[in-house]
Amino acid sequence: MPPRPPVVPISVTVPPPAPDSPRSAQSVPPTGIQGDLEQDLMGLANALYNLGTTVVNDSTKDPGTGKQVGIRVNEVVKYLAGLDDMASHLTTHIPMQILTDIDNGRNPMHLTKDRLERAATENQFMNGKIQAIESYRKLLDEALVQTFPDLAEVLPCANTLCSQPASRSAESTSLTNGEHRP
Repeated sequence: MPPRPPVVPISVTVPPPAPDSPRSAQSVPPTGIQGDLEQDLMGLANALYNLGTTVVNDSTKDPGTGKQVGIRVNEVVKYLAGLDDMASHLTTHIPMQILTDIDNGRNPMHLTKDRLERAATENQFMNGKIQAIESYRKLLDEALVQTFPDLAEVLPCANTLCSQPASRSAESTSLTNGEHRP
């Protein structure tokens, strides 16, 4: 891994962490490869910021003065090379849809929200099917007992359980209202 270029501190007040942030912005990064990755990403962000400010500052100078843009570009390239080397040691997989959303300027949390909403909808649909099957089974058992009284001993619904909803039915009813189990 190439040596890290020195991080030039920038005088910017640190905003409070986002409400969905796993930890505060002032906390110590994790140890190991994840910590190194986080520090390199912060260094890359800082190098990109320094490159941007250098470009703006150099564009206002006279054409004959020395430019610092090349040095800043080399810092960014070193951080990118370090991240590329680190990538072979990481086992974290990021769905391609999230990267595509980020590239398109869309918040990746929308993908998570969409998937959760889809799962809740499918859950409600399946709970409706389960209730329909249980209702059909109850009616079928009652009709069988009326038509064939000898089957009353064998059918589970003949023992007055038909009048009470099954525990699964009660559970699925509570989940159709959009509630989630703890």
